[in-house]
Amino acid sequence: MSNSGSLSSDLFPRLEIVDVSNQYTDGSYATRHPTWHVADSPWKADQILRMLDGASVESICEVGCGAGEILRQLHDRLPDVSQLVGYEIAEAPLAMASSRTSDRLAFRLKDAAIDDEQFDLMLIMDVIEHVPDPIAFLSSLRFKAKRTFLHVPLELSVQSVLRRDKLIKSRAKSGHIHYFTPETAIATVEDAGYVVHRHLFTRSFDLPPQSVKAYLARIPRNLMPQAMTIRILGGYSMLIDASVQ
Repeated sequence: MSNSGSLSSDLFPRLEIVDVSNQYTDGSYATRHPTWHVADSPWKADQILRMLDGASVESICEVGCGAGEILRQLHDRLPDVSQLVGYEIAEAPLAMASSRTSDRLAFRLKDAAIDDEQFDLMLIMDVIEHVPDPIAFLSSLRFKAKRTFLHVPLELSVQSVLRRDKLIKSRAKSGHIHYFTPETAIATVEDAGYVVHRHLFTRSFDLPPQSVKAYLARIPRNLMPQAMTIRILGGYSMLIDASVQ
């Protein structure tokens, strides 16, 4: 006789366990993502420039800068910025970033929260979904810059919830351990002590598709209204403009 109170393995598929606690420093993340997402960097730089909308800044830092290509893109496209600094805790991407340095652009193998230097603009691009405690992480960086841009993937949608392995596969492949809607992304930033001034939605599905399936997934997203797509199909991220209280 079946036990109606037991959990079915069919409903809750088990995947290979990935240790997300130190995957960035032990080399396992670099093994899965050897380019450290460099190909996405020009698109992300476009979104930052879109949010800046011509505003002038003299110094920029990026927390979790990876291979440093976002900062290099901004370095080349914002010649009036006098200083750009990338912070990273993983050695593998910093080795790649070293080829992108200049007299205005430097990279540091260091926790940004324990570095006293301050900037006009801080970038936190696709990072908080990876850290164990996003609120504590963001709170520790509150006074690092006058202004902060955060890019957050919006992975919670009707589709991602109904597809039983969608989020858990993302966890195993990408190391995402938190999943956001527009409301919970903004609430997380506010709970960390920031004031959110505005936000814009970015179309993550506009990045070069890695498969035919991903290419075909663009079609309904291009046909549906943005608000409906975010809620039902996903494929969007959010760029948040915030400052400290």
